[in-house]
Amino acid sequence: MLIIKTIAEMRQFVSEARKNNRSVGLVPTMGYFHRGHLALMEKAVQQCDVVVTSLYVNPLQFGPAEDFAAYPKDLERDAKLAESVGVDVIFAPTDREMYPAGFDTTVSVGDTITGKLCGLSRPGHFTGVATVVTKLFNIVQPDKAFFGQKDAQQVLVIKRMVQDLNMNVEIVPVPIVREKDGLAMSSRNVYLTPEQRQAATVLYKSLQLAQEQVKKGQRDGAEICRLVKEKINSEPLAELDYVEIYSYPELKSIDKINGAALLAVAAKFGLARLIDNIILEA
Repeated sequence: MLIIKTIAEMRQFVSEARKNNRSVGLVPTMGYFHRGHLALMEKAVQQCDVVVTSLYVNPLQFGPAEDFAAYPKDLERDAKLAESVGVDVIFAPTDREMYPAGFDTTVSVGDTITGKLCGLSRPGHFTGVATVVTKLFNIVQPDKAFFGQKDAQQVLVIKRMVQDLNMNVEIVPVPIVREKDGLAMSSRNVYLTPEQRQAATVLYKSLQLAQEQVKKGQRDGAEICRLVKEKINSEPLAELDYVEIYSYPELKSIDKINGAALLAVAAKFGLARLIDNIILEA
């Protein structure tokens, strides 16, 4: 497996693959791989001839008080894991390579999708995401790009960007991968103490509670949100950020669940801000 650190080398590699009529899959990541990342890579290996995993902690998507400097990094470890599932290349550029001196262009998706949930809690976050993903698409020119459904809003932001800007890439969402106790896998889980790790399972338990309510016939979005907030707030170590329901995939405000709805939650446990979600079907 190759580790490529420059844009020029990455483009040359993809050019050679294209000459041999090989399809290219891209898995954009910020590294410190877990089973969720590997599921994305495995899906890409199944569907594409050549798989590139980008590994870049993007400064543009972090706010001033967020964990950019502390975000876990281990390229050697990640390379071994990626190779074990069949990835061909890790693209691991430097900040200078991605954002050279004088860089002054960003990509923004409108507030219909970004002005809520994590977009509201983390101003500028999705501009950073859209900008770096646009750059990665331009560099790698993938046929397909694979994103985890744990970041459900991110998936919808990228899909909208691809559609609006006529990008020639298929976005493939991959289901959430969970620990045995239901906690959604995240690189930020390494920040959790044992007590916080146990407490964090309240997020998935709250989503399960909502799903049970819908199965019993509950359709009132406000009542479901109330029950979920109550469940999360019952955990002393949880610092609730948001609990919200929107139509899916439109992300429009709804009072009643009719059809598919996205229930999304976010909370802090110590240093770790964790998100989770579930699609509720009426």
